[in-house]
Amino acid sequence: MADAGRRDPISQPRKFSWCCSLTGHPPSPENPVIIAKNPHKKSESVVKLISNSFPNSPLSSKSGLNIVGRIDPRRILSPGRVSPIDSDPTANPIQDILTPVVESVSKSRSESFRGMNEVSLSESVSVSEQCGGVFDVRLNLRGKKGGALVLETSSEVLLANSEIFAGLISEYRKGLGSTSNSLKVCRIHVPDVENLGVFRDTIDLMFEDDVTKRLLKIGVYRAIDILEVSVSIMFNKGVSSCLKYLEAVPWTEEEEEKLRLLFSVFKFDDSATQEILARLYLRNSSGSQQNLSRQLVWSITTSTDNNARNELKSLVKGLLCQSSVYEKEQQPELNKEDLYVVCKSCLTSLVSLLEEASETPSKERVGKRETCKPLVERIYRQVDNINWLLEILIDRQMCEEFVDMWADQGQLIKMHETASPMVRYEVSRVSAALFIAMGTRKLHCGAEVRAGLLQAWFQPMLSDFGWLQRCKKGLDMKALEEALGQTLLTLPLKQQYALFMEWFRCFSKNGSECPNLSKAFQIWWRRSFLRGSETHAIESR
Repeated sequence: MADAGRRDPISQPRKFSWCCSLTGHPPSPENPVIIAKNPHKKSESVVKLISNSFPNSPLSSKSGLNIVGRIDPRRILSPGRVSPIDSDPTANPIQDILTPVVESVSKSRSESFRGMNEVSLSESVSVSEQCGGVFDVRLNLRGKKGGALVLETSSEVLLANSEIFAGLISEYRKGLGSTSNSLKVCRIHVPDVENLGVFRDTIDLMFEDDVTKRLLKIGVYRAIDILEVSVSIMFNKGVSSCLKYLEAVPWTEEEEEKLRLLFSVFKFDDSATQEILARLYLRNSSGSQQNLSRQLVWSITTSTDNNARNELKSLVKGLLCQSSVYEKEQQPELNKEDLYVVCKSCLTSLVSLLEEASETPSKERVGKRETCKPLVERIYRQVDNINWLLEILIDRQMCEEFVDMWADQGQLIKMHETASPMVRYEVSRVSAALFIAMGTRKLHCGAEVRAGLLQAWFQPMLSDFGWLQRCKKGLDMKALEEALGQTLLTLPLKQQYALFMEWFRCFSKNGSECPNLSKAFQIWWRRSFLRGSETHAIESR
């Protein structure tokens, strides 16, 4: 339809087939014609509607263009004239110019204009005396969900702006032969229009000198609809103006998803959409996202503002967890090594803080402490960092190595024995998080790893349980007791024996200052002794 050398902001879609009927009717009281008083006046060079509105029309328009919802069956069209079957004076004249539309089915909104059948050419009505040849094209639009809209416009405007309409009008004029083109009205039928108002607004933009200024009043959501129609009818000026406008304004999430869907259906020229695509998609994002994740984690663990740190922890965890709404199939895997580097750094800082707590304060150290936050607060911050990283590792099923690492903290365990209870109980929060994850089946580790963790940190947990009860800081103590007992029951019975006996002695002395593992102890007792005869019978076979 267009010259081969012409460069458009959109690629050539497949050829559209439209229904064009040229059967016309002489002007009469029942077939009026809109007369343009001044063809050169801008206020008259706009899309015209040649019908009145029905009060009960299924669709309505805010810009003065009316929508036809039905055709009166009492009126029929005869070749070259209008023959009223019923002389009902209330009948609407628009019913006399509508012709049956070829039925078509559109599979999607982007195919709303692809259901047209062959172009039929016949003699049309001369309107040169009435309208001076200005409005010589009638667009009969039928809505996909009902309703109709008839527009009368200029062929010159359509030829200059739409390659689809230009091809249809050119084909029509070829069929006229030697008859003057300016004396005929070309009637184009468009069935299955998704939104009649959007189609009307798109045609309206062809008469605008500054399309972008008009789009500012229309808004982003409507502009995306107009962009879709412009692509379908190959209205290149409308496409470029919509793209320019959309690139310059912010989008809501709904508008962004709508724009993504449109870009997935239509192929645009890269030069015209480069800026919009740069906002929608991050190219070569694998390495960038991994580096960004590491930078975010580092920033949070080194933050000194508690309020900001807590806010960012929640934000980043929501982005990195697998259950995140931002999780995509193409999202690269989170680099486990990066997280473990941060974990080791936090553990190193925690060991240094406990060393500081166990040392005799000197004058130099006291003067230095006055300028920084209290030791307990700094220890709590590092423990909180470790537990936050654990939540991400557990969610990603990457935590088994950390369990091994925590069980191997011999130096930290020794300092825990000599440190003040006001300081050391914070360390047991890490053990509590691991025990809860194991007892609730969120953390899966081998038998040796579980045994190593319990042998290293079970006794410190018994010592610190009372302090943890008094300073919970969000820790669920009932869940901790239940999970600790369940974790003990995953060990071999011989290893359970030593740990349960240790708990029994502690609980008998300290009572509520020690976790209550009575339920798990009963299970261990039943497995070890009440069913012992069955075990010996199995071993003897």
